[in-house]
Amino acid sequence: MSYESESPGTTAGEASRSTPAAPASAPRAETPNTTNGVPTMKERIENLEHRRREVEAGGGLDKQEKIRSQGRLTARERVLALVDPGSFQERGVFVQHRCIDFGMEKRRVAGDGVVAGYGTINGRGVYVFAQDFTVFGGTLSESNARKICDIMDLAMQNGAPVIGLNDSGGARIQEGVLSLAGYAEVFLRNTLASGVIPQISAVLGPCAGGAVYSPAITDFTLMVEGTSHMFVTGPDVIKAVTNEEVSFEDLGGAMSHNTKSGVAHFATKDDVDCIETTKKLLSYLPQNNMEDPPYRATDDPSDRMDEDLDQIVPPEPNKPYDIKDVITRIVDKESFFEVQEHYAANIVIGFARMGGRVVGLVADQPKVLAGVLDIDSSIKAARFVRFCDAFNIPIITFEDVPGFLPGTAQEWGGVIKHGAKLLYAYCEATVPKLTVITRKAYGGAYDVMSSKHIRGDYNVAWPNAEIAVMGADGAVRIIFRKEIETAGDAAAKKEKEKELVNDYNATFANPYVAASLGYLDDVIIPHETRPRLIAALAMLENKRVENPRKKHGNIPL
Repeated sequence: MSYESESPGTTAGEASRSTPAAPASAPRAETPNTTNGVPTMKERIENLEHRRREVEAGGGLDKQEKIRSQGRLTARERVLALVDPGSFQERGVFVQHRCIDFGMEKRRVAGDGVVAGYGTINGRGVYVFAQDFTVFGGTLSESNARKICDIMDLAMQNGAPVIGLNDSGGARIQEGVLSLAGYAEVFLRNTLASGVIPQISAVLGPCAGGAVYSPAITDFTLMVEGTSHMFVTGPDVIKAVTNEEVSFEDLGGAMSHNTKSGVAHFATKDDVDCIETTKKLLSYLPQNNMEDPPYRATDDPSDRMDEDLDQIVPPEPNKPYDIKDVITRIVDKESFFEVQEHYAANIVIGFARMGGRVVGLVADQPKVLAGVLDIDSSIKAARFVRFCDAFNIPIITFEDVPGFLPGTAQEWGGVIKHGAKLLYAYCEATVPKLTVITRKAYGGAYDVMSSKHIRGDYNVAWPNAEIAVMGADGAVRIIFRKEIETAGDAAAKKEKEKELVNDYNATFANPYVAASLGYLDDVIIPHETRPRLIAALAMLENKRVENPRKKHGNIPL
């Protein structure tokens, strides 16, 4: 797949191509003249309406039809599908670029490739910009960067989410450093807005070069399978520099970034699905960091108990089960909304509601790699925990973790510093933190997963919980190595080891030692989990904790 044919202004080979300033079907309007030389108000209005039609035509009706023929929406259609009907108010409608090099003074289009403005989604204010691929391939210019920055500034000043609908071939090379400066202005605002207002990036086409860094800074990135791509350097450059051959899809497609890199959080089927997913995501988020997430009344009783939870964890400690079956039985019905489903599946993150309140969920997944923590899962969960903390969303952790994944690949890949990111995130978080140990809680991973020692507010365990430095087999071989070696022949050694394992399990393969030390608030029957958590959330509703005053911490990056 190639974008060059529709992206004038993005590469040196495209600089000589010509893009008409306006579609042939809508010729540029001239100021009408009456017989006395002064246009009437009616003529002025007709002129304005003609100019508006030119704006709506973008880079040309033929290019818009080509986009539609691919099953995609135009930039303006995307915006109007996102916001509530009749709520969108556009800004910078007639802005044009100011470039006069490479014949660009003859190629001006009103709006300059970005539809920007504000509106509401489900009655809540949002600020939106959408790059228009029909105008210079959606490339970023000085002028349309100012339009984007204007929207971001307004979002910050008014405390509302900003949503970017990205569809761009990158920097407009005819403008040189001006386009690069435009990117930097956007990146600065992304950074200053981080943790203040929710920022969402929907990638609905190409997102190349410098364009990728804005979505990377924002809180959530959505991509469309088959049509959206993100990469710093494209397949042609990679082949020239490294001799690697790779397709657009394999390099930077939706599933590549959802499964391999973790850059994206959602993979959607088409533009409409992407827009609907964005709306659903927003329904869990507050407008800004000074507000609480939106409450939604539910008919799911707070005291509901699900007896199936009592049987959901297998009695065999090494047998897997699906933690999502636990989550969906505890949260408000049909409220679980998973984030980054396809990446680092050994940990599950997402939003849900408990008694109508929004919560963030972090859960070890025994079904994948036994729920072990590793580099990718630590990074995935850490960023989610920090997002929840920034936006006043309580965190519920479901813990069944055998420890950190061993091996040279993990150690050399920096599992120490990456695992520390998750530890740091939990330690730093001041929102209500609730933890349920459903089975294993071994080693340093026990500490990391929102333990009482790092300011967990409500920590409980199911009766089958095992809280220890490590599993019984490994612990016995270390503690009683000499005793086992001197037990006799092989059969005697095996019998001795079995006896010691049983003794270890009797002592540590239960939650009562930790409970006796105050490290657990209670040991609960699994089917009691929902009402217990909802009661704890109500108790913690007005929690106020402040970290020591400082410019910022130095998280292990």
